[in-house]
Amino acid sequence: MTGQGRGNFVEVIRPPQTTVGELRSSGHVQKTLRVEIRDNLLSALREGRNPWPGLHGFASTVIPQLERALIAGHDIVLLGERGQGKTRLLRTMVGLLDEWSPVIKDSELGEHPFEPITVTSVRRATELGDDLPVAWRGRDERYAEKLATPDTSVADLIGDVDPMKVAEGRSLGDPETIHFGLIPRSHRGIVAINELPDLAERIQVAMLNVMEERDIQIRGYVLRLPLDVLVVASANPEDYTNRGRIITPLKDRFGAEIRTHYPAELADEIAIIRQESDLVADVPDYLVEILARFTRALRESSAVDQRSGVSARFAIAGAETIAAAAIHRATRQGEPDAVARPVDLETAVDVLGGKIEFESGEEGREDEILDHLLRTATAETVRAHFRGLDFAVLVESIASGVMVTTGEQVTASDFLAGLPVLGESELYDEICARLGATNDGQRAGAIELALEGLYLMRKISKESGEGEVIYG
Repeated sequence: MTGQGRGNFVEVIRPPQTTVGELRSSGHVQKTLRVEIRDNLLSALREGRNPWPGLHGFASTVIPQLERALIAGHDIVLLGERGQGKTRLLRTMVGLLDEWSPVIKDSELGEHPFEPITVTSVRRATELGDDLPVAWRGRDERYAEKLATPDTSVADLIGDVDPMKVAEGRSLGDPETIHFGLIPRSHRGIVAINELPDLAERIQVAMLNVMEERDIQIRGYVLRLPLDVLVVASANPEDYTNRGRIITPLKDRFGAEIRTHYPAELADEIAIIRQESDLVADVPDYLVEILARFTRALRESSAVDQRSGVSARFAIAGAETIAAAAIHRATRQGEPDAVARPVDLETAVDVLGGKIEFESGEEGREDEILDHLLRTATAETVRAHFRGLDFAVLVESIASGVMVTTGEQVTASDFLAGLPVLGESELYDEICARLGATNDGQRAGAIELALEGLYLMRKISKESGEGEVIYG
């Protein structure tokens, strides 16, 4: 049932049925979880809707594998280095669930009203018949996520005997004395376990029966509960040797093992930075492009430990840092517009170096490596945007003795006022037009990028110190 639209989304109104009798009369059809996911996925593909919003760079690799696994009804483990979007991919699966799903009201495991599975719910269904109360659970409530840590216990994932229930007078043999863990409580939903190899091996063993036989073993009790749950997990391949491993019997129970990867295309890298970063100032596209190229260069560098990977969070944090530098400058200097400029890139490198794992033979050269790769990324961006522009008049003007000063605390207006006069040349306007620069902050950044490009091409010189950069 659809209600009033909000933006690009359509609000789905909670169904009105409140009892099992009303639910049956409405013509509701019960589906298993895997059939529900399969039908919704196929419906989206049939209608040309993208079931994976916000995911970039996986369209021809990871997504087809994932869709085939879900259509087959398999439990899934995603393998990939840090920052490849594994958790986001898992959370996006929620969109394949029905907007609303009926459950027995107040049932501990969220059982379907047509199929109670716990002793308590079966008793209530028998006593109340068509008057058994029904509640509706939203799709977000049917997704549970657990970060695997070495101290995770069997009770956390599977369950344990509840001493409070025993103290109330129930006997230890009573199934109602059990407090269920995360996986049983995700009945008719998706349970995601991040960093699966971090689970102690004995805890992984406890998951075997749940994933295959769908029964629960707790302190000698064996409960034959027909659990309907999709188990998905993520892992870093290096965890198999560094911190732990996925035991072979558990790996065997995952129907699909899918490898993720970093974006293959520059445009996808840029899109991820734009999507995920929370920017407090204007960060022009060319600066985001430099960060994206910088990140990709780090992933290809022999000086960087590629087993650890270079997370997408590196570039995201970089964009947020240069935005912070821009608003810091604008606040202190009274600028009307907070706009990031190339000079702010150095502030990002200063704080991001600790996010990179270098090879053991590169001690002491970390800053040199980062500076070199940032210059390379900047030069590539300059070539991409300024190809064909003739900078001869600007180079000649600077060669005649004019010096241009910029820096972390130099305002855009001061920078523009200090530029050499080029007579009737429209070079500055052409530079700004190439980068879509309109206000003073954007114009200053565009021309600063051109100057940095000329320096990298060894057309002009550059001196840095005391928070200032002088081109001459």
